[in-house]
Amino acid sequence: MKPPTLRPGQAHGPGGVPVDTHEWVSFEDPAEDRTWLVDVTFLESSWTCIFGSGCQGVLTAPAPELELGCCSYGAHFTGPDDVARVEAAAGTLTREQWQFRAVGRRRGVVRETRSGETVSRLVDGACIFLNRRSHPGGAGCALHRAALDRGVPPLDLKPDVCWQLPLRREDSVGPDGHVTSTLTEWRRRHWGAGGHEFAWWCTEAPEAFVGGSAVFSSMRDEITAMANEAVYRMIAGYIESRARAKAKGPTRIEHPTVRARGRIAEPARLPTSAERDPLRSA
Repeated sequence: MKPPTLRPGQAHGPGGVPVDTHEWVSFEDPAEDRTWLVDVTFLESSWTCIFGSGCQGVLTAPAPELELGCCSYGAHFTGPDDVARVEAAAGTLTREQWQFRAVGRRRGVVRETRSGETVSRLVDGACIFLNRRSHPGGAGCALHRAALDRGVPPLDLKPDVCWQLPLRREDSVGPDGHVTSTLTEWRRRHWGAGGHEFAWWCTEAPEAFVGGSAVFSSMRDEITAMANEAVYRMIAGYIESRARAKAKGPTRIEHPTVRARGRIAEPARLPTSAERDPLRSA
């Protein structure tokens, strides 16, 4: 389901509000020469992964029945450390956890593309780690399942791009050497030309904005790993301060995917301090 088609030159929706309005906040990193630019609108939203519950995949036509999610093209590794971690994790998976374990042991789990990119091997049209519906344990990432079985965060085992999605961090260095790190949602354009061929992308689909808590809470581990604990606390503190100020007037811009459909959604529930940081509150 794609966003509403705009007429040539149309950049605003009802009331003159830009169609893709997002609210951002920036602040300085307390530990290094870095500015963080954070997409508050997405982090306040109720987006959640709906793999197996309506996700239509990223093929050129909707295919929810295949339950491939965003795994059709394999994971693009970020570097040698990412590859090494995933290869090590693959060596620990059991037959019950991983449908294509025999293939992975025989052929390896990593391949090089013609353009020189390092990606996960594909089997039957999707990532080698993706268990299909025919697997006794059901469809889903074998690495993710193993992490849940062990009681560890999925980011300990999965490729970087997989545990980060749909969050995206992008660093840019100014002429003076100062770094600006942008934390936002992954969009079609970030996939290159191929992203525009997707028939569906989850951050454009209101069906995915049904989470019980805001993204900054549900993806705390991921945000902390992509930044650090101090930066996460600054993000969470800012969003929570907005919630406390809500009685004084509007403080939140609805995510454009939800707004464009004319859907009135309940704001994602903000966590209590104990839920967000149980160790600190104990």
